[in-house]
Amino acid sequence: MPDRTLILGGARSGKSVAAERLLADVPNVLYVATGGDDSGSAEWAERVAKHQARRPSSWGLVETIDLVPLLSEPGQPLLIDCLTLWLSRTMDALEIWPDLTRAALVEDRIAALTAAWAATPRIVVAVSNDIGSGVVPADPGTRLFRDLMGRLNTSISLASDQALYTIAGRTLPLT
Repeated sequence: MPDRTLILGGARSGKSVAAERLLADVPNVLYVATGGDDSGSAEWAERVAKHQARRPSSWGLVETIDLVPLLSEPGQPLLIDCLTLWLSRTMDALEIWPDLTRAALVEDRIAALTAAWAATPRIVVAVSNDIGSGVVPADPGTRLFRDLMGRLNTSISLASDQALYTIAGRTLPLT
């Protein structure tokens, strides 16, 4: 298995399931959930429960967007789900939404994440949404998010040993 794998796809394409399958035979994976708890949302709780039910009970769990320290340390394989939520929560944490001119702060975080990804001593699989194939968003904040997501996916993909694309439950290699 390659050391660094990025799995891209649209919403509900099967990319998380594909990532879980890649690591299914590994007993001690650390599942890194970047989505937060979205407390109070029954719909979000249901999504989280479905993800948890699919994973082997031997897998660990950490909920964080602080990925660089995890990638920098040797240890068990990581499954990061997902980079799209990492970007959204990073933009929240840096207060980008009310002041889009602060986008360079996110670019710095993307660069740090990419460097840590490229140098990680771990086996790592990350999931991310491919959101750039649709129409140009009408508002500046959504355009910025789409552009940053494209940059993040490109930089992680180019630093990966393997990139895969999932569509309608089928996963294809990107060469």
